[in-house]
Amino acid sequence: MLKLQGECRVITDTAAGNQRQALALAEQLKVPFRHVVLEPRAPWSWLAPRLTVGCRLALPASQHPLFAPPWPQLAIGCGRAAALFTRLLRSLSDGRCYAVQILDPRIDPAHWDMVITPQHDDVAGSNVLQPLGSLNSVDDAWLADGRESCPQFAELPQPRVGVLLGGPRKGIALDADYARQLASRLLERQRCEGGSLLVLASRRTPPTLIETFRDALNGLPGLVWAGRDDGRNPYPGVLGWADRLVVTPDSVNMLSEACAVGCPVQTFTTSALPAKIERFHHGLREAGLLQDLDAPALSARRPPLRETTAIALELCERIRHRQGHA
Repeated sequence: MLKLQGECRVITDTAAGNQRQALALAEQLKVPFRHVVLEPRAPWSWLAPRLTVGCRLALPASQHPLFAPPWPQLAIGCGRAAALFTRLLRSLSDGRCYAVQILDPRIDPAHWDMVITPQHDDVAGSNVLQPLGSLNSVDDAWLADGRESCPQFAELPQPRVGVLLGGPRKGIALDADYARQLASRLLERQRCEGGSLLVLASRRTPPTLIETFRDALNGLPGLVWAGRDDGRNPYPGVLGWADRLVVTPDSVNMLSEACAVGCPVQTFTTSALPAKIERFHHGLREAGLLQDLDAPALSARRPPLRETTAIALELCERIRHRQGHA
């Protein structure tokens, strides 16, 4: 898709969600890339990406060569820590490195060549692209690979309901009471329509939620997966085989990936959501991509939410435009 004379460098911290978004964009560009994980020391970690003075000292000596010539032609970062380093590469290279930052850097987007941040972050600028959800790799081929990796799910009774559990965040309390209410509603529906429940925890899911679901779903067709002790992560297989997905309301990444599948997606809330998350949910509902767990099924299917390809195409056009004026 894009021809680069220099290196493409993907920069993230250790957060799985940040890595998934940055890597998804790089893979969609179909260019060779190098993924580096960078975590600044304090005080740069506290003030990223604002504090740039002396920021080479934020990294161990072994990573200093990353910020010396030859410069990468393209750098893609995701998260505030990465934003410090994509900003630095653009400055040190005198603009020869095209710097792309995913997620709101919380300072003027003009410090980067392109900023990609969801609509609910409400960031504006001529160099800002605003998808509805987060970038991801979910497409027909990814889902087919997921089904192939978990052929045993084909034997489960339908409807196969995937349940994606996130974790508490500011303004959203996913606690034991929430887990009991969600499990109760899922069980009630399973008793009415049959099928199976495939429950996946994330790194942020508290143990109390996991144990609540293990107890509640014991003996039912399906699974509860919470980590390596439960075997290989079946996430791609669950999305690939799901007839319906139920996602806790906290995670923009999980909801975006669920809405990219093409099956009905539902969520369960017990109280008002924080303003940003509420705007995101509203956007998904307006697009016909999300409904409440207790709502009747949607009367018509909507196209899945797959925005990464369009973002990659726009990025290619902007880089080519710059190359043509170089």
